[in-house]
Amino acid sequence: MGTINVATNLQHVRDRVAAAERQANRAPGSVHLLAVSKTKPATLIREAWAAGQQAFGENYAQEAEEKVRALTDLAIQWHFIGPVQSNKTRGLANTMAWIHSVDRHKIAQRLSEQRHAELPPLNICLQVKLSDEATKFGVSPGELPALAAEVDGLANLRLRGLMAIPAASSEVTKQRAAFAQLRLLFEGLRENHPSLDTLSMGMSGDLEAAIAEGSNLVRVGTDVFGAR
Repeated sequence: MGTINVATNLQHVRDRVAAAERQANRAPGSVHLLAVSKTKPATLIREAWAAGQQAFGENYAQEAEEKVRALTDLAIQWHFIGPVQSNKTRGLANTMAWIHSVDRHKIAQRLSEQRHAELPPLNICLQVKLSDEATKFGVSPGELPALAAEVDGLANLRLRGLMAIPAASSEVTKQRAAFAQLRLLFEGLRENHPSLDTLSMGMSGDLEAAIAEGSNLVRVGTDVFGAR
């Protein structure tokens, strides 16, 4: 396997995002790229930073906290996108700028209580479960409004949007149907939570479908850093 050229890969992904924006008649630059760096070394994150990438996503709490410590010289915006365990909330509350995967009030409450007072509010996306897959996490669509209201009332959190990981499909129509479901939930929630501004959906294999359905933050790992 050849050496990974992170800068070249990043440019290819940016070009894909820009093309998808044009195809969907979206404003240029309206979709943000989150580089998912889970299991990848800090050296590759530094390469991506040098190529202009500032936001990085991690899935595992201990690994995320180790990378934050290793890269304190860079003003990285850290996002946590993996399942949040109760015994990991304290570290995440004080090292992350965003958490995309809140699906329970208990987790949100712990994050709010443990966030240091001198830090700005922690940006939160609620993870929605769109399928019956046992391996998927998230709040059910029916329970989403209640959870959103609870999170919106917590002092040290800022409710920003929704995130989902739909069942994998190579069919664009199925991809778009799942993303459309999340967009409709997002639009419904905004009636009571007008500050919502982030629809976190789309990855390496389906970002075009996600952007067509309104995503403004895509989470790309493989196409930036190579396969795990």
